[in-house]
This record gives sequence, C-alpha cells and structure tokens, in this order.
Amino acid sequence: MDAQVLFFTFGKGMSGFFKFYIVLLTLRVYLTWFPNVNFYTQPFDLLGRLTDPFLRAFRGFLPPFLGFDLSPLIGFSLITVLIDVCGKVSGET
Repeated sequence: MDAQVLFFTFGKGMSGFFKFYIVLLTLRVYLTWFPNVNFYTQPFDLLGRLTDPFLRAFRGFLPPFLGFDLSPLIGFSLITVLIDVCGKVSGET
C-alpha cells in the first residue's frame, strides 16, 4: 500500500473521530447546565465516561468566570487544532 494513501486514510479517519468527539464534548458541556440530569444513569453515564477524562485534564487552567468553568475551551481548542492537522494530512482544505 502506498504511504500517501495510508496517510490520507489515517488523516480522514482521525479527522472524523475528532469531529464526532467534539460533538460528544459539546453535548456533555451543555448537559451540565441542567441540574436535573442524573449523570449516574444511562446514557449520561456513558457520555461522562467518554468525555470526563479529557475534560478533567484541562480543569484548573482557567479560573471560573461568573460561576462558569471556562477550562473546556482549552480542550475544544486542542481538538479543533487536531481536526485541522488531520485535515491537512488527508488533503482536505
């Protein structure tokens, strides 16, 4: 298999994965605004298991502003950069 095809396929796959993961992260952040959501029941428990380790890595980098935790913005920025890098590797514009 040609190396260029391999990089193209890998870049497309990773770009798709990161786009899907950013949707999960967005859903998780939005759901924290609703206090009646029980994150210990399905499907919220699964969503928390998939996204909390990533979001926890950035907690504490930015101080809360008006009661809002803005640290997920760093995680969203990182994933956006990764989507752009994978897009460039795969030849997307």
